Amino acid sequence: MNRSDRGTALLAVLVVIAVTLSHYPARPTFAQDAAPGSGVSKDAKEITMTAKKYEYDPAVITVKQGERVRLIITALDHDHGFKIDALQIDELLKKGEPTSIEFTADMTGTFPFQCSHFCGLGHKGMKGELIVEPAGSHRSPDENSPESAENFRNR
Repeated sequence: MNRSDRGTALLAVLVVIAVTLSHYPARPTFAQDAAPGSGVSKDAKEITMTAKKYEYDPAVITVKQGERVRLIITALDHDHGFKIDALQIDELLKKGEPTSIEFTADMTGTFPFQCSHFCGLGHKGMKGELIVEPAGSHRSPDENSPESAENFRNR
């Protein structure tokens, strides 16, 4: 096989790889019910969070059943992860880049979340809770405010 033939074969392989990869999204989206063409739902409850050395803020998130939720999480110190096993959510949080995770809170209950990207010695302690309340329940004003990571750890 001469140089010309190798170049043509290499080009053909690269074209096949490019076509194959073009059929896969760059990163998964959880906006199954999003507005057409937008990639995100306009009526979602938006919750802004941060992730930094062994804690999420807020560490406890409370939403209503049936509510569309959009978490916008920014890792402040280095890459982290965000995983809720019950909802099959597992996202890499790149340092300094807000990551949007959208889902519908279909089930009531308390669902733990944790860091899924090793971030140091305290990695296993980097966790929190998503609380999904029944749609008709009412919260007292104190329960409405997000709970800090410090309060969550001191329980």
